Amino acid sequence: MRKIYLFDTTLRDGEQSPGVNLNTKEKLEIAYQLERLGMDRIEAGFPAASPGDLKAVNAVARALKHSSVIGLSRARTQDIDAAYEALKDAEDPCIHIFLASSPIHRKYKLNMSKEQVLETAEAAIKYAAKYFSKIEFSPEDAGRTELDYLCQVTETAIKAGATVVNIPDTVGYLTPYEYGNIFKTLKDTVPGIENIQLSAHCHDDLGMATANALAAILNGADQIEGTINGIGERAGNTSLEEVAMALETRQDFFQAKTTLVLSEIARTSRLVSKLTGMAVPGNKAIVGANAFAHQSGIHQDGMLKEKTTYEIMSPEVIGLKESTLVLGKLSGRHAFREKLLDLGYELGEEQLNLAFAKFKELADKKKEVTDEDIMAFLEERIVDTPEVFALETIFVAYGNQAIPSAKVSLITQEGKVLEEEAEGNGSVDAIYNAIDKATGEAVELSDYSIKSVSHGKDAQGEVHVVMKQGDFEASGRGVSTDILEASARAYVDAVNRLLDKRSQGSSTRRDRIGLV
Repeated sequence: MRKIYLFDTTLRDGEQSPGVNLNTKEKLEIAYQLERLGMDRIEAGFPAASPGDLKAVNAVARALKHSSVIGLSRARTQDIDAAYEALKDAEDPCIHIFLASSPIHRKYKLNMSKEQVLETAEAAIKYAAKYFSKIEFSPEDAGRTELDYLCQVTETAIKAGATVVNIPDTVGYLTPYEYGNIFKTLKDTVPGIENIQLSAHCHDDLGMATANALAAILNGADQIEGTINGIGERAGNTSLEEVAMALETRQDFFQAKTTLVLSEIARTSRLVSKLTGMAVPGNKAIVGANAFAHQSGIHQDGMLKEKTTYEIMSPEVIGLKESTLVLGKLSGRHAFREKLLDLGYELGEEQLNLAFAKFKELADKKKEVTDEDIMAFLEERIVDTPEVFALETIFVAYGNQAIPSAKVSLITQEGKVLEEEAEGNGSVDAIYNAIDKATGEAVELSDYSIKSVSHGKDAQGEVHVVMKQGDFEASGRGVSTDILEASARAYVDAVNRLLDKRSQGSSTRRDRIGLV
């Protein structure tokens, strides 16, 4: 069967989702997991956007040994130089150059003629060829570009040295028929097209990103670009897990497949959701919580008789397992170790001791510890920022006829205990006001969200916050069965991250110029 290459841009286009701000450690965690998933190509970021982005892309480039690492670049020499600096240590580097080609972009954004766009693209690709043997070129907003002119752009890119030409539906405007026809036309008319790979990059503004990507495959696309969980600018990108499973499930129709390690899909989805703070909707295809759930009596009856009556895929294929081993506070170390192995975790003795202590602490608060609970604390990211403040205790007083108040106790790096009290519009507001007084930091809370990690009244809650201070922005997370404690932990986590960024002078203002 024909192999379809997958180009993951979770770390670049995915990070352009509003409210998402990954640090270098988190980018590396995701990159390592994407490599375990078997992703062919990983776009690690946009090196010219900021010194922090260049550093993060370089860290990913040095870390990965199997996946090709890609850096985004405008058709400018300084961007290409930054990409080279970021990628020079990669095992298999590739630069991704883009330049808008549609009439609306040529007129209003670039103020360029057709000829100027062709000349600029050609010059940029030839300049990049001094550094890179693999060059991808994207005519931004190709979906709204005149088809005959798009053929010209593609031919120019090929002659200049591009090894991949990407056709982005930047604003998610096209239908599957229209998008597929672009690939068919390019394949049929552009000289030299057989010497390069054609790539598809779709956005989901009209809910057709995956359908468009599959239409591109049917019409000759060699590569699909997208993100895990479909995150990205505006309504997001093509969900790569959907493309991979569509090809796997309907091999008879598409006669093409990816080389992903499908059993790593669920774990990758959870990691991306956790580190970006973007919850996966329950009804999301493939990785949503309800994707393999059956509530209707008719469906349940069919499932009991023959699973394929209502399931076209097995949850085990993407790494999900149903467990019959119920864990609680009376469970021993052996049962806990077996559960971890069943979930796919093999820990060393020291790690097992830490995990078992966390499990016992949680089991004292919950009647039953679910698989989701265990995976939540096992996959809780390791903070790579200095812990300037640590939460020790919180006390909250609340009544519907009284003003909420909170008392917090923080411990500094030096061991000093800071205690403060404050009132607020609600319990969380009072906690945050008290933390502000204790830390002495004036910040603006720009986002606050809660999601359940598991199920039931005693479920763990995860709080995700985003705060700003001048040019700096940081996010934080906290998990607990007590949502007020989770809120406090998330806020202190964000403060520590903010202080670390400020000490490094790493501004979060980015040139989020969108492509593709």
